[in-house]
Amino acid sequence: MKNLLLLLFTLFILNSVSATGNNTGDPCNLHGKNEAGNATDTTLHYKKEVHLANIRQLTTEGDYAEAYFSFNDSMISFQAKSKKWGALCDQIYTFPFSDGDMIHHMPQLISNGVGRTTCSYFMPGDKSILYASTRSGGDACPPEPGKRADGKYLWPLYPDFDIYVSDLKGNIIDTLVKNPGYDAEATVSPDGKLIVFTSDRTGDLELFTCNIDGSNVRQVTFGLGYDGGAFFSPDSRKLVFRASRPETEAEIAEYKALLKEGLVAPTNMEIYTCNVDGSELKQVTHLGKANWAPFYHPSGEKILFSSNHAGARGFEFNLYMINADGTGLEQVTFDPVFDAFPMFSYDGKKLIFSSNRNNGGTRFTNLFIADWVE
Repeated sequence: MKNLLLLLFTLFILNSVSATGNNTGDPCNLHGKNEAGNATDTTLHYKKEVHLANIRQLTTEGDYAEAYFSFNDSMISFQAKSKKWGALCDQIYTFPFSDGDMIHHMPQLISNGVGRTTCSYFMPGDKSILYASTRSGGDACPPEPGKRADGKYLWPLYPDFDIYVSDLKGNIIDTLVKNPGYDAEATVSPDGKLIVFTSDRTGDLELFTCNIDGSNVRQVTFGLGYDGGAFFSPDSRKLVFRASRPETEAEIAEYKALLKEGLVAPTNMEIYTCNVDGSELKQVTHLGKANWAPFYHPSGEKILFSSNHAGARGFEFNLYMINADGTGLEQVTFDPVFDAFPMFSYDGKKLIFSSNRNNGGTRFTNLFIADWVE
């Protein structure tokens, strides 16, 4: 998912709690409570999580998300905000599973600690990684939006975000997508031929595809609202993504006004699919609240995603699975606070995701990997 998805998680929690009227105190104080209501959760695997086995925690003491497998399933790329690694804002790393663990050892830094980064993904051949960075605007982390008088928590669309390709040592090989304004959230098709990304180059946040070398940029979506966090189906023929669709005059006016300020309110989204050319656009979920971070099941017939639609307090995000036709909704994870960013390995045997489970009552969001059980 994507564009600053670690920040997005924070915004989701704060805005969702505010929307439910429970805006007193710090909602993050509720992190780490387990099913029995104990103060500190040390649970790795909840009993109801029948699709997950042999869960292993990969990180500690930071905010880690958007972990995606290499084509040969031997590595992951991901973004991290980690004080112990010296990453003051999201940076891109890669980790080969054969190299031990990340709990005791810092993995390879890809983004060189320059600017803010997001949305990394392996390129075909597993010798390079694409990611979005604000590096063209300077080496420092760009400022996050301050708290507004109206209490809304918003997500910045940094205009310096462009999409780069780096080798596995952090050397920039190519500027793949560069355009005035926001270009980010890029992922690669399983057949290695196309890239999908989000851009505001038309004046709205739309999906675009291009060839693997950045050529032949084509617009995919056209509806007013934020379209982002897109992934390809296993056969590379379809896209799944999250989208907001403001409908009332007030919603449309607010969306357009925020967009002019380089901001978006990412708290009301549903899951959509379409063909890679934009045809056969379909809304898959009709759940309300925030439904995001979708990823296709290896069969191509189901979709995993994160949602807070069932949360009584608005901030509980869990993973759900749904048929591509919108039927058969099933809850997959049961963490009391936050699970998101699922990705299957290319062989379909593993699932990697981010969670607030087993964080010692802190606010840390860590990476977990599990065997997938049908």
